[in-house]
Amino acid sequence: MMGLMASDETRTETRVRTRAETRTETGAPVRAGTRDDARAESGVRGAPAETATTRAWTTRLLILGIVLAALNLRPAITSLGALLEEVRDGLGMSGSAAGLLTSVPPLCFAVFGVTAPRLARRFGPGAVVCAGMVAITAGLVIRPYAGGTGGFLAATALALMGIAVSNVLMPVIVKRYFPDRVGSMTGLYSMALAFGTSVAAAATVPLTDALGGHWQPGLAVWAVLPALAVLPWIPFVRNRRAPTPAASPSTASTGQDGEKPAEQPPLRIARSRTAWALAVFFGLQATAAYVTMGWMAQIFRDSGVSAGTAGLLLAVIMVMGVPLAFVIPRVATRLPHQGPIVLVLGLCGLAGYAGLYFAPVGGAWAWALLLGVSNCAFPLALTMVGMRARTGAGVAQLSAFAQSTGYLISIPGPLLVGVLYQHSGGWGLPIVLMSALMVPQIVVGVLAGRDRTVEDEAAR
Repeated sequence: MMGLMASDETRTETRVRTRAETRTETGAPVRAGTRDDARAESGVRGAPAETATTRAWTTRLLILGIVLAALNLRPAITSLGALLEEVRDGLGMSGSAAGLLTSVPPLCFAVFGVTAPRLARRFGPGAVVCAGMVAITAGLVIRPYAGGTGGFLAATALALMGIAVSNVLMPVIVKRYFPDRVGSMTGLYSMALAFGTSVAAAATVPLTDALGGHWQPGLAVWAVLPALAVLPWIPFVRNRRAPTPAASPSTASTGQDGEKPAEQPPLRIARSRTAWALAVFFGLQATAAYVTMGWMAQIFRDSGVSAGTAGLLLAVIMVMGVPLAFVIPRVATRLPHQGPIVLVLGLCGLAGYAGLYFAPVGGAWAWALLLGVSNCAFPLALTMVGMRARTGAGVAQLSAFAQSTGYLISIPGPLLVGVLYQHSGGWGLPIVLMSALMVPQIVVGVLAGRDRTVEDEAAR
């Protein structure tokens, strides 16, 4: 009997130690030796301790939320690119005004993206992403019927504000909740982002025709997706005690009495050469991406391709990111230096622009494939954001710095393309400009791909 009692005590102590070492999803340690723990262990309803089943479903819901959010990070832009000519005619836009319209996305991403870490610290990342999906929904519903160029731009900016904060927080959420799966999770949401981008490019013109041929419902229909994406994030809105993205995974826990840990001082991120290289790389690839999303369909249409085929060619460029956005991050995380990937993507871009300059119609599908490969610099940049910092705090700051600075750098590109197109009367000069920008993109990408962290450089 005494032996059985000793054995029971040993098993109890083992369970207590296991619970004490187990952390809840919010990062707080489970308190051992209480009645609540006993009830939780025995399966009594109402116990506060989180079960393995609950954690599994929470993880699945979070993954679903990440995928649905990623699906909505580009349709607001590519759906407009597919109907840009109709929107210009309907609103009476000049070429320069249309160029300004294509520069609005990087401007909004730069202005609003920098606020994402601060908002996440105050309200929690889940609440900010949920609000971002609401903003996207509202903007896409309002903008086709706002009346006039000013209202259209304002509603577009509202949608892009939601996209901007979600852009910045996606790498942070992945680093926080999936620290051992940064490559695969980055690949997953990059793949979802590319899929949403390509579907919007390919389906906008057919949907517009099916809805009566008017561009307003053809743009408004894309509000359905972000409305659905709001739902999986609602449970995370209430989770106010979750660690903020600025907390490192190693220090994200709260004390046993529930007090919040002291926040680490922010890095002097501008001291890091890697952060600057990554920001410039991000800006140059964003320039190419937004010129592609805003103007590529029009380039093909002006070369003699039908509107439907031009939309499909844009979709091909975007759909290349679906498989490659999943593969490239996984490969990148296995390499000590990501420079070779940067070089391959840049050479594909140079080849695609050269073909577009000399034979835009004859080799249109080949150029679309090459430019689609080149556009996969975006998931590579996101992956390097997660790799160039050791902690959640570093990732949050690096993500905000690289994306906000990078989008500021990319603002003049689409506008300059519109001005060059209007004043030169063709697409030769804009294509030469985009080809020239590929060279510095390769250089800074190789520098950003070196095996070092912003924490070490900022400390020096």
